[in-house]
Amino acid sequence: MASRTAPARRPIGTATRGTTNPNRLRRMDRWIARTHGPALRRSADPVAVDLGYGAAPWTAVELLARLRTVCAAAEVVGVEIDPGRVAAAKPYERDGLSFAHGGFEVPLSGGTGRAPALIRAANVLRQYDEDEVTAVWSRLCARLAPGGLLVEGTCDEIGRRHVWVALGPEGPRTVTFAARLGSLDTPSDLAERLPKALIHRNVPGEPVHAFLRDFDRAWAAAAPYSALSARQRWIRTAASLAAEWPLTDDARRWRQGELTVRWDALAPRGWQFSPSGV
Repeated sequence: MASRTAPARRPIGTATRGTTNPNRLRRMDRWIARTHGPALRRSADPVAVDLGYGAAPWTAVELLARLRTVCAAAEVVGVEIDPGRVAAAKPYERDGLSFAHGGFEVPLSGGTGRAPALIRAANVLRQYDEDEVTAVWSRLCARLAPGGLLVEGTCDEIGRRHVWVALGPEGPRTVTFAARLGSLDTPSDLAERLPKALIHRNVPGEPVHAFLRDFDRAWAAAAPYSALSARQRWIRTAASLAAEWPLTDDARRWRQGELTVRWDALAPRGWQFSPSGV
């Protein structure tokens, strides 16, 4: 009897619009390199996945360059659900950089047990419904290697404004707000870039709404510092917020136009997460 080849499994997820621009994810990449660099150096297999990189491979190319400033052995695999985008990216492959067809199952060559030390999913879940987010997070967290990190968030088209959630295998840890400070009138301008898990919760009675309200109030109170620079105003704003909200960073990161707060302070009311996978 002739043997039968099992049909290939269909990738999990749907194609994004594919919009991408060079240097769009620089703020997220800078934060990842600073925060996760030590874990990558400790990893026996420091492979990172750029999930849903889009119609052009620029973000994967840039991620490799930035990770290698903190981990010379870092490898990046760009994963796309659209096979045409994978084919278009293949000419850019080189040592440490490859592209694969797939989705939220996060396929990696080199054995079924291989797990990524980092998954970056930028502007991927924007098109999904809010009630789909926790299942996707759970699936991706279950794919992480021990000590691995999932970073999922949204930015504008040229990377001036960005908000992302950082998750470990156990689930979400922090939310980071990052901006080119000269582009902001108020910190709540970042609300339009909240990740899908939070963007519809920016309403009275929800923690993220209260946080952005207090963020704006602290920004207004720090207005005199704008005579020095927008950076000094942001640092003063963050220092004031830290008295009421559990920020996890300090002035070294605030100077970069960043601010990170614990996830549990902003989590939607009634929100639950299971880290066991789907």
